Amino acid sequence: MLGVAGRSTTARTDRQLDEVLTAICEPAGKPGSFGTGWLGWISYDAGRCIEPALGARRSDPDRAWPFAAFRRVDAALWFERGEWRIHGDEGLLPLEQLLAAEDGSDPGFRLGTIQSGTGRDGFLHQVERALEYIRAGDIYQVNLAHRLTCTFSGSARSLFTELVTAARPWHGGFFESESGEAICSVSPELFLEFDPATRVVSTRPMKGTRAVTGSNAAAARHDLEASAKDRAELAMIVDLMRNDLGRVCELGSVRVENERDFERHDSGVLQTTATVRGRLRQSKGLGDLLRGAFPPGSVTGAPKVRAMQIIEELEPFSRGPYCGSMIWIGDDGRMHANVLIRSACISRIGSDQQMLDYCVGAGIVSDSDPRAEWEETMVKAGILTRLRH
Repeated sequence: MLGVAGRSTTARTDRQLDEVLTAICEPAGKPGSFGTGWLGWISYDAGRCIEPALGARRSDPDRAWPFAAFRRVDAALWFERGEWRIHGDEGLLPLEQLLAAEDGSDPGFRLGTIQSGTGRDGFLHQVERALEYIRAGDIYQVNLAHRLTCTFSGSARSLFTELVTAARPWHGGFFESESGEAICSVSPELFLEFDPATRVVSTRPMKGTRAVTGSNAAAARHDLEASAKDRAELAMIVDLMRNDLGRVCELGSVRVENERDFERHDSGVLQTTATVRGRLRQSKGLGDLLRGAFPPGSVTGAPKVRAMQIIEELEPFSRGPYCGSMIWIGDDGRMHANVLIRSACISRIGSDQQMLDYCVGAGIVSDSDPRAEWEETMVKAGILTRLRH
């Protein structure tokens, strides 16, 4: 979903994050028309405010992303019959027309040379270090990422249009700040969904990836289905998410409704997911749910806090929005939150340069092959590296 936004709110400190969560969750459950509410995102780094055991940040981030940013939405754009459309006085408009320049043209965009800040050898070394922690019994699994970066010029809206047309994401979204930063998310993964009528919370953690084309679809599925490593990776995160939901859901209500399912996405990947559901306690609200489950377990590892500490040690960058969540909270009480993966994050460096960051990661378990994990990250990067601009 996209939004036509009104007033905004941003958090750069622990206290401000609490204020933002209070503000955006307060309208939940009150009468309101479909398509009005709050749209925004919470940074992975905000997990430091929610999990005090992480301690002080290792170093200052090299990007000036806040912990969270939300904007009030007065009209909404949603995916309908295979197209992104807006419903309002103008009727139904295609996404390309909605995001075009005032003169109706596509302003376009340009990407510089895409490079990994870590590099292949650096990433392989990080995986080896993670495997040492696993063998020592510190963790069972950790999600490690590297950051692809390039210069960016032009329109973030044009970039999102091209990405979303190619990927047709299940849980994508676009957010643009008043100062020009933007997040173009083509995420395939659901973090949290809340239905106020039933108070049911759903999460669909995703683990296991294969590149897929028309000619190798059956072989890719067979390979993924037979992989004990990928099955174990997903099972660990399912347990983690069950525990996270158990913090705020009614006793005995948390259930694994689907242990393993296969999803083929237009971005060129086959994924395995699971579905976990529970019923939010009457005494708990959406702020409690977000604090109880954030950041998403599929992009941290297990146990969560120790995995986050190891991520902090091994990754030479602050994740910012990556592996956080883009969130819609409607005035009707509904919430839909994705996992901010497969997301291009555009920020300003200095006064006149824009940089595009696109992070890609892989779940590391005891039998991980470092080279195969690197290849998996590059499969996930394909949606960006195939762009024509």
